[in-house]
Amino acid sequence: MILETMKISLKRNWRGLLIFLVAVLFFMGTAGYNYLATRDGMVKWGAPDENANYVFAKLFAQTGKLQIFEKYNLLVNDIIVPRSFRSDLGMMKPMSFLGMTIIYGEIAHFIGIGVLPYLTPFFASLGIIFLYFALKKVFHPNNALISSLLLAAFPPYIYYSCRSMFHNVLFVVFIIISFNFLLEMTGKDRRYQRLAYSALAGLFFGFGVATRTSELMWLLPVLLFVYLVNIFRVNILRVLIFLAFCGLALLPSMYQNQILYGSYFFGGYAEMNKSITTLSSASTQLVAISVKGSFKQVGQIFTKIEKTIFYFGFHPKQSLKMGYYYFANMFWWIFWPAFFGLIILLAQFKKVKRRHWIYLGAGFITSLILIFYYGSWEFHDNPDPKSFTIGNSYTRYWLPMYICALPLASLFIMKITSGLFKLISKKINFQKGEKFFSFNLRQPLFLGATRAVLVILIMYISLQFVLIGSAEGLVYTLGRQGPVKEEIKTVLASTESGSVIITQYHDKLFFPERKVINGLFDNDEMIKRYAILAKIIPVYYYNFTFPEKDFNYLNTRRLAPFGLKIEAVKRVNADFTLYRVSDGVTDVGSQISDF
Repeated sequence: MILETMKISLKRNWRGLLIFLVAVLFFMGTAGYNYLATRDGMVKWGAPDENANYVFAKLFAQTGKLQIFEKYNLLVNDIIVPRSFRSDLGMMKPMSFLGMTIIYGEIAHFIGIGVLPYLTPFFASLGIIFLYFALKKVFHPNNALISSLLLAAFPPYIYYSCRSMFHNVLFVVFIIISFNFLLEMTGKDRRYQRLAYSALAGLFFGFGVATRTSELMWLLPVLLFVYLVNIFRVNILRVLIFLAFCGLALLPSMYQNQILYGSYFFGGYAEMNKSITTLSSASTQLVAISVKGSFKQVGQIFTKIEKTIFYFGFHPKQSLKMGYYYFANMFWWIFWPAFFGLIILLAQFKKVKRRHWIYLGAGFITSLILIFYYGSWEFHDNPDPKSFTIGNSYTRYWLPMYICALPLASLFIMKITSGLFKLISKKINFQKGEKFFSFNLRQPLFLGATRAVLVILIMYISLQFVLIGSAEGLVYTLGRQGPVKEEIKTVLASTESGSVIITQYHDKLFFPERKVINGLFDNDEMIKRYAILAKIIPVYYYNFTFPEKDFNYLNTRRLAPFGLKIEAVKRVNADFTLYRVSDGVTDVGSQISDF
């Protein structure tokens, strides 16, 4: 009896069990990467955003605060600050959104600081499971299964789960979970169950917004679209509960925003704060114009709104170009199946169900906004501006668009295999007759086996790409960790605790062990401030090794008017040298001022 029950349960739930096992393997792989990267006890990150998120999450776990006081900044106009930080009158604060920092900080407060590098792999694993449950409500369970398997191997999803202090994977996981409960809100369960689903949908939507508030530019239109097409299925009580729990999830971030930036709605980005103010003013003007019935200034107001939203300009051609490079070309094994899956779905429009149209509408709005908004920007995270690699920001900003495409790619896989077996089966039966065969090629076993081979092939291509498919492959990135950490150790051993290092690229690596300034010797105002610091604390410069001619020029012409000079302290590697910056008079040595 027990065995029979287990057999029936396994037959019904084998897809969910498989997805759970894949999610466990996903966690082991991505968390294992971070274990290997941090097993020597030195936790360092490859981007300023990652370093800032880690430093402040750790600080929040230990102290409940999100700011660090740097007293010397009071003398030099707040220049002692790494990238992705901001400093206001000596107080260093996060420049990015606070949701991830607060959530991870709270978890680390109870579990321990050591858990921080592994939290994104954990949440990403949950994202795979919840994507399966969500898509199962929209498409066939086999489509949900294949889509979730494709996500588990999708290069940007793995890459930014390993680079685990970026916001993007955590954000999309919260939105996937919210999407799952949003679907449940319109279900036929008992009233209290639907209210619970509304609360959970709002809670995780709020967590997502807190993690990346800027994504409201596409989240709000999608949410409005989904609500309008379900307006008769979702009563006002569920909507109010959704909004209430969304606000509840946002409260911690809003509270910290008030403390750090003086407004519940402002963040660390000065330009974003300016945009919020402009959009708020423009909205008020539109309301006033509507009430008065005078529409002369409407065009000017909409122009202001457009320029505010597209701060870096609106460049459709560049957007489409970036869409080609970072989707059709880079991830062709997902793009083309998704493209043909869309063609198949539209060609059978009479059979397309309402929920499929809603999914297509939401995916279209998401993709349209993401392509033309972020595509109009120019990101050069890679030192080579002509390169198109997985490490450039487009791949993380476009994660929601990629995920929207997965069910279409799955549909293509299902349709092409079904059509192929139907064709083969007919041909064999015509040539040989069914008497020679005791099986039908269209049986689920053989159809499933073929789909499995195809999915495994696509997953293999994805894994090969993210591991060794480019210079930023995870295998190569992990291999470079050793030399980079030796570089860090050498510089730290050659500088005093409490000293400041001027650098263009390495601020993310030396902070918080050393004070850092992101700078060069090309700005007179900055050099004046270096001169002030050089009289008080040890100041160093770390960058590419100067040729003798440039070294002499700096000492005799560029720095001399400010009373400064540099001298080589240590050639750290083939490219970089550590220099001491001094005023030529004061010997601060290892003494740190008590200012």
